[in-house]
Amino acid sequence: MLHVETTATGCTIRFKDRIILKHTVNEPAIEVGRGTAGFPERHGIFRIREKTREITPLRSVELLSGPEPLDADTDHAELRFGDTLTLKLQVRDGRLYVHTTDCEAGLNRFVLRIPSNGNEHIYGCGEQFSRLDLKGRRVPLFVQEQGVGRGKDLITLLANLAHGAGGNEWTTYFVQPTFVTSGHLFFHTDASAYAVFDFRKPGCSELEFWELPNEIIIGVEANTPDTIGSLTEILGRQPQLPEWTYDGVWLGVQGGTDLVQKKVERARAAGLKIGALWAQDWEGRRITSFGKQLMWNWRYDEDRYPDLPSYIASLRQDGIRFLGYINPFLAIGTTNDEDAPVPDNFFYNEAREKGYCVKHPDGSDYYTYITTFPAATIDLTNPEAFEWIKEIIKQEMIGIGLSGWMADFGEYFPIESVVHSGESPELVHNRYPALWARANYEALEETGTLGEIVFFMRAGFTGSSRWSTANWAGDQLVNWSRNDGLASVIPASISLGFCGVANFHSDIGGYTSVAYIKRSKELFMRWAEMSVFTPTMRSHEGNRPDDGWQFDSDDETLAHFARMSQIFTALKPYHIHCGNEYQRTGVPMIRHPFIHYEDDPVCHRLKYQYLYGRDLMVAPVTGKGRRYVRCYLPDDDWVHLWTGTRYQGRQHHRVPAPLGQPAVFYRADSAYAELFEKTGRSWG
Repeated sequence: MLHVETTATGCTIRFKDRIILKHTVNEPAIEVGRGTAGFPERHGIFRIREKTREITPLRSVELLSGPEPLDADTDHAELRFGDTLTLKLQVRDGRLYVHTTDCEAGLNRFVLRIPSNGNEHIYGCGEQFSRLDLKGRRVPLFVQEQGVGRGKDLITLLANLAHGAGGNEWTTYFVQPTFVTSGHLFFHTDASAYAVFDFRKPGCSELEFWELPNEIIIGVEANTPDTIGSLTEILGRQPQLPEWTYDGVWLGVQGGTDLVQKKVERARAAGLKIGALWAQDWEGRRITSFGKQLMWNWRYDEDRYPDLPSYIASLRQDGIRFLGYINPFLAIGTTNDEDAPVPDNFFYNEAREKGYCVKHPDGSDYYTYITTFPAATIDLTNPEAFEWIKEIIKQEMIGIGLSGWMADFGEYFPIESVVHSGESPELVHNRYPALWARANYEALEETGTLGEIVFFMRAGFTGSSRWSTANWAGDQLVNWSRNDGLASVIPASISLGFCGVANFHSDIGGYTSVAYIKRSKELFMRWAEMSVFTPTMRSHEGNRPDDGWQFDSDDETLAHFARMSQIFTALKPYHIHCGNEYQRTGVPMIRHPFIHYEDDPVCHRLKYQYLYGRDLMVAPVTGKGRRYVRCYLPDDDWVHLWTGTRYQGRQHHRVPAPLGQPAVFYRADSAYAELFEKTGRSWG
């Protein structure tokens, strides 16, 4: 499997007949060095600037151990680069593992150049909202807020002028040093520092890490499904979603027991299938200039939800679960923006006394301002703090009957801080969301509720696919923009699928209302349509509920939402099948069409349509006022879900898409064709 060729001027490494590394004196494959950087942050957006940089190419190389005879295949080799470092290569379980050892002290810059085919396509690197095919792009990898606007438009400019929060096309909640190529190769590294993957050169991918990677793993397989399968075996696959996930919408409402119950009753009377009630203000609400936010004190608010455990039990008798909210912050402050009193945060007081918060270098607790109020960050590198927040989840959430929650944030971990483990914050920052996921996961595991309770996260890194039971797209604008609106969640979901994440969804209607941007009726309805063909339908009132269109703002919207929920639940057998397939193969539920149509080059140009499972092609309406969709169908026999009309494959089509009937097709020879035909006949 592994073949090493050495010459007087360099070496070439082949793995499964693929050139993995080509090194010469004049074109060295590795550079190392030292550097320092600044990470100034405003509202979760980090502006990373290198202050000093000293990089040295490693030109000389010596084969220390390897194949005998030299031209034979082997399963291991060692290469020494000057006096600086050694690469140890080992083939294990059909993958190539590369370790850096015997390194010169003090190095914190590592550049690796690997060969690339100029015609190949590259996917992954976490959750990418603006770009899907990364070939020709330079991709920074650092967990942070996605930003408001994320482009060169007016709203991004205003967000930057006001708070420095606009972001750009590469800012994202979830990054991962992982990619998959159309040539059936995957690359993953165990490195958590800031990194830049530069795919701009046709024949070379230049990968820079601000640390020496602990391990690099490369896989080469016969096809893309097998490549993804091999990758997700080492990354870890998300647990199967509970079957109740597919029993209806996770209805996002808030305001206290009386108000949410009235909304539930009206919704059910209209025929809305409700699988769960998601009340994020279960632990209290505060009003800020950004909108209606939460108290961040992880115990139920007895004023808003008196005797919440009894209410949860009554909902369960009606077949409705109750979901809540938590994050790894503990809010500080005594007033909100309306000068209303805010109760003392008893959990923060306990954490402060026990030293469980991330610190300033002077030993004081490090406060972060998310919008307008300060909050301390739980130090999850401290084993005692890690167990402490798990116990809060067990007692205050699982203990009162919650069936799940949004496990929010994880992106704000401060670089200018001190943590219990003594590690550099530059190495902890990207890992922090995975630590947060693991704390939630272990709380379920230790209470025997894994597989019955589900939590969903927006931030992520390596390890998140193993520890996070589900993910959502985060805080999109309530509009149609490509960089930060409805359309942006499609490439986001597909790119995460190449990084091991399958249980993915988005806020129906989006979340962020700012300035003149308010959620419209049409946007809400189109977003609901798309969400039918994802693993979860969950609505969100948004940050300014009174300004945006809601599921019950008028009878037509409510009827539309009810109809969409009925279609979603009718597809439950297929949802479960897609989840089972992911568990078995690692191929995500929301997937890029090229995964199954590798000989069709047009598929690589598809950015805003996707396969849901193997058998459904979904092309959502992503523009205002549109009643037709132009989509592409690869080589198969396709049936329009709503009319039963046959469409020929390997062609572009202009398809009617009136409200309530997004462009969805199924494969005629699908094992679920009867279910699809019945669904289309019933709701078409």
